[in-house]
Amino acid sequence: MREKIKLGFAPTRRFVFSKEDAHKFKKLILEKISQFDIDIVDLEGINKEGLLFDNDEDAKKIIKRFKEAEVDAVFFPHCNFGTEDTVARIAKALQKPVLLWGPRDEAPLADGSRLRDTQCGLFATGKVLRRFNVPYTYIVNSTLEDPVFTRGFKNFIAASNVVKKVRSLRILQVSTRPAGFWTMICNEGELLEKFGIEVYPVTLQDIKDLTEQVEREKAIELTDTIQLITSKLDCSEVDDVSITRVAALKVALSKLIKDHGCSAMAIQCWTALQNSIGIMPCLANALLTDEGIPAVCETDIHGAITAVMAQAAAMDTTAPFFADLTVRDEKNANAELLFHCGNFPISLVDKECTPRFRHHFLFDSHAPGTHESEIKGGNVSIVRFDGDHGEYSLFLGKAKGIKGAFTRGTYLWIEVNDWPLWEEKLVTGPYVHHCVGIHQDVIPALFEACKYIPGLQPDPVDPTKEQIEAFLRGKN
Repeated sequence: MREKIKLGFAPTRRFVFSKEDAHKFKKLILEKISQFDIDIVDLEGINKEGLLFDNDEDAKKIIKRFKEAEVDAVFFPHCNFGTEDTVARIAKALQKPVLLWGPRDEAPLADGSRLRDTQCGLFATGKVLRRFNVPYTYIVNSTLEDPVFTRGFKNFIAASNVVKKVRSLRILQVSTRPAGFWTMICNEGELLEKFGIEVYPVTLQDIKDLTEQVEREKAIELTDTIQLITSKLDCSEVDDVSITRVAALKVALSKLIKDHGCSAMAIQCWTALQNSIGIMPCLANALLTDEGIPAVCETDIHGAITAVMAQAAAMDTTAPFFADLTVRDEKNANAELLFHCGNFPISLVDKECTPRFRHHFLFDSHAPGTHESEIKGGNVSIVRFDGDHGEYSLFLGKAKGIKGAFTRGTYLWIEVNDWPLWEEKLVTGPYVHHCVGIHQDVIPALFEACKYIPGLQPDPVDPTKEQIEAFLRGKN
C-alpha cells in the first residue's frame, strides 16, 4: 500500500484586499484539493482565520506545524494578493517542493474597486521566492474548474512524490558489478553527497546463506511465493527444486531489503550467483518489482535510482521495467527492442502471452530462474538517470509499445518519433545501454521534480523542454 503525499496547505491573503473573498476562496480551494488522494495539513488554529498573512509569530507556528507533521510539499494558494515575504520565509525554512497558484480575478466592481488582485500578488511572490533561492512550481493563474489547474496540481503531487522517494532512497547492493561491465561504474560517495542516496552492500555469501536458511525453515512466505509462481507461470520446463530455490531467493532478498531499510535493489545477476546457488535471479527480481521494490540487474545502481523515480512519478500505480536497449528493427527505422533475460514484472505480461519459467538461454550454465514473455504495449515513458564527471542528468522520452519479432527473454518492441536522435543522445550523453520503461506518462512530473533535486538536469528528447512547459501551461 503506497503512502499518500502529505501536503501543507497555506492559503495566503493581504490586508488591503477583501478578507471575505479570501475566506471564500480558501474554502473553495480546500474543497477542490480534498478530491485528490492526498493528506492535507492546514492552518486552522494557527490564528482565527486559518490564513497566512503578515505576522512573524504566525509564520513560526506554521513552520513548526508543518515540520512536526512532516509534510512532503507546501501549497501557497493566493486567496487575494497574498503576503510574499512571509510565504518566502516559510518556504525557505521548510525546504520542500513549493506550489504557487491563485484563482483568476474577476472584473472590477461597478465602482471601479477590485477584490483580490491575485495575479499581481503571484508576480510579487515569484520574485521574492527567487530572492530567497527557493525553487517553486507555478500553475498558470486560472479558475479552479480550468483543466490546467487539475493538470498542474496532479503533476506537482507526482513530482513531490519523486522528490520524497529520492531524498529517502537506500539501495541494497548485492555484490559488485560484473567485471566486464565498466558501464556500471558509479560514484557511491558522490551519490550520497549530491543527492543523499545511500547504498547498502551485501555479499553473495550473505544471499547464499539466507536463501538456504529460508529453504530449510519452510516459512509461510516461502509457501506463498511458490504458490504465486506456479499459479502465474508455465513451470513445465523446470523442476520443483528450482521453483523452491527461486522462491527462497525472493524471500531472502525481500527480508534483506526490509531489514536494512532499502526501497530498491541492484544485484550482480551473473555468473557468480549461478555458481553459488544454481539459479538465475531474474524471476525473483520480477516478483520484487511487482511488490513495489524495483530490482535491477548487473548491479546497476543508477538503474535502481531510475526505477524508483519512474515508479514514484506514476504514484506507485504501475510497475516499472528495467531493460536493455538492444537492436533496431530491420524494417522500421524508429523501432527498438527493449529486452532483458527475464526480469520484467509479471503484472505487465501481455494478456495473449503466458509467462514461462525457463532456463537461461545465453549462458553456458543454462541455470533456471528466468521467466520469458512479451509484455503489453501502449504508451510508455523511457527514463534513465545517469552521470559522469560530477554531472548528472535524466533522459526522458515517450514511446509506444508495438508488436514485433519474437525473441527470448522478457521484451517489448517500442516505436519513437526519431530513433537516430534518441540513439545519438544515448550514445554521446552520460547514458548506457540500460533504461527503465513505465506504462504511464511520467515525463512532466519527472521534469518538474528535477527543480527540487539539486545537481540533476532534465534531458528530454520527446517531448522537448518547450513542449513539456507548454503542456503544463494548458496546451495539448
